[in-house]
Amino acid sequence: MAKLVNKEAAARIKINRLLEDAGWRFFDDEKGPSNIVLEPNIKITQNDLDALGKNLESVKNGYIDFLLLDKDGKPLIVLEAKSEDKNPLSGKEQARKYARSQNTRFVILSNGNIHYLWDLEQGNPAVIAKFPSPNEISNHYAFKPDVDRIAGEQVGLDYIALVQMPGYAQEAGWKVEAERPAFTEKNKLRFLRRYQQRAIEKLQEEAKKGAMRFLFEMATGTGKTLTSAAIIRLFLKTRNAKRALFLVDRLELEAQADKAFKEYLRNDFTSIVFKEQRDDWRKADIVVTTVQSLMFNDKYRNIFSPTDFDLVISDEAHRSIGGNARAVFEYFVGYKLGLTATPKDYLKRPSDRTVERDPRETERRMMLDTYRTFGCASGEPTFRYSLLDGVKDGFLINPYVLDARTGVTTQLLSDQGFVVTTADENGNELEEAYAGRDFEKRFFAEGTNQAFCKTLLQHGLRDPISGEFGKTIAFAVSQNHAAKIAQILNEMADQLWPGRYQSDFAIQVTSHVADAQKMTVNFANNNLGGHSDFVENYRTSRARVCVTVGMMTTGYDCPDILNLALMRPIFSPSDFVQIKGRGTRKHNFSNEMFEPTKKEALGEVKKTSFRLFDFFANCEYFEERFQYDEELKLPSPSAMPVSTGGEGQTGSTTQSGGPDAYEHFDPDEVVSQVERQIGEEGMRIDREMFRKFEDKARADAKLAELVTQQNWEAATRHVIEEVFDKPSDFFTLEKLRNAAGVDRRISVRELIEKAFGFIPKFKSKAELIEDEFQKFLADQKPEEADRIREMRYFFEAYIRDAHVRAKIDAGHFADLNVNPTFTTRDLKEVPPAWRKRIPEYIKDYVSLNPFL
Repeated sequence: MAKLVNKEAAARIKINRLLEDAGWRFFDDEKGPSNIVLEPNIKITQNDLDALGKNLESVKNGYIDFLLLDKDGKPLIVLEAKSEDKNPLSGKEQARKYARSQNTRFVILSNGNIHYLWDLEQGNPAVIAKFPSPNEISNHYAFKPDVDRIAGEQVGLDYIALVQMPGYAQEAGWKVEAERPAFTEKNKLRFLRRYQQRAIEKLQEEAKKGAMRFLFEMATGTGKTLTSAAIIRLFLKTRNAKRALFLVDRLELEAQADKAFKEYLRNDFTSIVFKEQRDDWRKADIVVTTVQSLMFNDKYRNIFSPTDFDLVISDEAHRSIGGNARAVFEYFVGYKLGLTATPKDYLKRPSDRTVERDPRETERRMMLDTYRTFGCASGEPTFRYSLLDGVKDGFLINPYVLDARTGVTTQLLSDQGFVVTTADENGNELEEAYAGRDFEKRFFAEGTNQAFCKTLLQHGLRDPISGEFGKTIAFAVSQNHAAKIAQILNEMADQLWPGRYQSDFAIQVTSHVADAQKMTVNFANNNLGGHSDFVENYRTSRARVCVTVGMMTTGYDCPDILNLALMRPIFSPSDFVQIKGRGTRKHNFSNEMFEPTKKEALGEVKKTSFRLFDFFANCEYFEERFQYDEELKLPSPSAMPVSTGGEGQTGSTTQSGGPDAYEHFDPDEVVSQVERQIGEEGMRIDREMFRKFEDKARADAKLAELVTQQNWEAATRHVIEEVFDKPSDFFTLEKLRNAAGVDRRISVRELIEKAFGFIPKFKSKAELIEDEFQKFLADQKPEEADRIREMRYFFEAYIRDAHVRAKIDAGHFADLNVNPTFTTRDLKEVPPAWRKRIPEYIKDYVSLNPFL
């Protein structure tokens, strides 16, 4: 009994202290009358408190309710206190009943150690770290969320533009369609894309079902910040949030997000960076901050109440709420949205036998924790829009990969590694093998660094307007390596462009460099080292290359990047996705020309490609060697400890002989260089979604039965009704086509046939057209054998090109003169009889649906 009393007394002491710390009063004092009662209209006396300390659980059949009052003595909160050995949630329903009898909206459930705040009008009890004060809960009481308003709000493509310029549709510049692009650019109007609108619609649908946590998986460059702005507007406009918090994990992203919110929403809502207006943050509708800032000295607990933000958005969620940072995110009650550009499909759960984890396992657990945090324990986000989706829809660009390996890196990447023979103090020969991950940590090769830089400068893309070397990010192994690379690039630049640069062609941007964060912002704003003077009135950065380790990966927005150089091996899939994502954004270079006449003469100068220099076979690793489905195993023990290097570390700097490090002095040259444009099928890392669909299809017993019976109609209907667009996966025909890398429409039946092995692959448009043409030849048997090539060209053009088809069908043959793919001259090469018969045959026997 004594033990039970101790637990009850301990709970009572803790709860009393929490109440008093929050500004609640058991007794009248100079601050005002007491605002805690034990029973309705019965104030607590010291005897009551003493009795509670003796036996908390004996009161009212095992629970005790405190009623917390407002300044007018009316009920505000029901507080149910349990002893330390009881789960506070065990009294949830009784507390609900009591709260309703007192006409209160809020309930606190506590056992002294864990506390829940429950808004009976919104969602479930949420863990809180401290009790809200009378003023805080009174302010929150005035806040009246209504999920029907969220679900019912119409979010059009102009949802942001209407804030920027409410009457834009009535402006003359908008009404004239030909003038719209210039009008939109001049006024910086931002319109949602359809997939961004769909993401918001998904959130509305899930919120209507009662969800309060959402996760968007959207590729780099697909506009997560613009989507966030629209969602913030949705919640603030519908009064489902009185204030929004936007969390980032890096300083440069803080300024970037605040600038965007001001551009998009300033006519309706105010946005601030917390560190810049610490005393005035309550006046803002949107507060932007790094999670590290709030964690420092527990600032989030000391300054903010759990109810201060009703909408919390975490940018790059797997980073900004990783580890201890999750406490900041969980501190606030209300709606939570996570954003990430890093897919987790390729991270498979290891066996329970795996005790020690390699870096991929750490990443897997981090990603899974992120998905669980946002209510996506199944591993599927609320909404997904991949890099492949963006490339297929014309919003993003795939890389042009240059796989360049030197003699040294080729050996480092080989199975045996780079073998070095040395001698110990007794004269005994020692052999040490160095692998790719040892480069610039234990293995030093100045000639190899020279080869990297020479290749980059020889083959890197140039700025399409100024002709100077295109803006570039080079990723080094460590701080020391970054310093070496920057030095080599500057020396080479001085030889190539004498007097043009003063050691500012390449700049080291790492955490040890002063003002490194500001440098990343200046590079994006084309002002790092000042402005280039290659072309007058053209704004681009004087510095052309930023050499970093890991500062310019996640969320860094610099769309005019033309070259990325991987001067280090990468073993993390998410790091690889993030790094190549720095170049995927499109850009119009003529927007940087400030002289109107020259700008008009230039027209649009679009970025259509970017180069990814890969010196350590990273692309090959993730395309061919990385085992996405492999159960993660223990790494082989290293013969010697290997420095981790990386951002914030220098790695081993021992460059003397012996087993700890080796310096290779011989010159090195690129011995293998393969160039490859990544096609519409994308990289393998972006195609895993289709494999997942196939796995799910084959595991569906009902579908397997229908396929066995070859009841394709029923199988198709089953996939549409039971597999497509479900919250667990959100598979759609278009998404799966993109994931499979097919350049045409595919049918649901084809998906099923491919999944169950009836067809080895999806045929391309060209392959399908060739099949259809061969059927045509077999059926029609044209006698003009010498004109088959011309007939085939007409056959293909009629199928592929809707403009050609329309002109042929209308008999407007002369209009073909201005058609770029099939002209009147081409038509004249077709035998006269077949100019009519081929279209008739196609209409009768060829389905055009796959080619539309």
